[in-house]
Amino acid sequence: MMLPKAEGKYVGQTDKVQKILLINPNCTELMTENCIKMVEQHIPPDVIVIGYTAPKTAPTTVEGHLDGVLSSADVMRDAYNLIKESDACLVACFSDHPLINCIREEFDMPCCGIMEAAIYSARIIGGRFGIVTTVYRSSIRHADAVRMYGLNGQCAGLLSTGLKVAELHTKPREEVLSIMKNVATTLVVEKDADCILLGCAGMTDMLKAVEDAVKPHGAVVIDGVVAGVNLLSGLVRSGLSTSKRGLFCSSSESRASRGQDWL
Repeated sequence: MMLPKAEGKYVGQTDKVQKILLINPNCTELMTENCIKMVEQHIPPDVIVIGYTAPKTAPTTVEGHLDGVLSSADVMRDAYNLIKESDACLVACFSDHPLINCIREEFDMPCCGIMEAAIYSARIIGGRFGIVTTVYRSSIRHADAVRMYGLNGQCAGLLSTGLKVAELHTKPREEVLSIMKNVATTLVVEKDADCILLGCAGMTDMLKAVEDAVKPHGAVVIDGVVAGVNLLSGLVRSGLSTSKRGLFCSSSESRASRGQDWL
């Protein structure tokens, strides 16, 4: 079976039962590669993870509503068959990305974003969580999402690093890690967070540095990419799929009746 844009990004054994598609909805391949490297150490024995990077027509980073809409359309058109052949999909963007509900509506396999996975994991293993974000606008958007999830009371705070997504890897590494550690420590010491969430897929390779900074204070750091893969594999193993009764009813029949089955 041909798997577009996934060459060289397989993790696990190809004869395993579950196929989880890790979707990077921007066109920056380095982010996909970093996510795959991170999950490689944490894959259940019956799972393979396939890394997919959005086509070059998609934004290089997703930092706002328009980026989210454009990247969703590009991914749905480019990867429709790849999504269809997967057992679960993880959208590797730390936001309430529109692609998540697009996939839930069009398909029945479990799908989640890394923000959801990180937040719900934090609720299981801690009392209050804090989120390290990129630019200030991301803090606002993520705070809105936390309220939508009904977990505003469990959020200790969201603090911005002041870094754009691209700057996580273009600025000097030590400078970026220093900022990340300082922000995370502030969330723990001053905001009483006992779980720290990495608020961008581009931060996934910085987990160890942040852990070293907050572990002396008893805090735990959660990467939504790893959490998402394991959450989804558990849902698949439990035989669960996306309900098609209400919100996520497919619009495919309606599109066809309008003569607009563009997929």
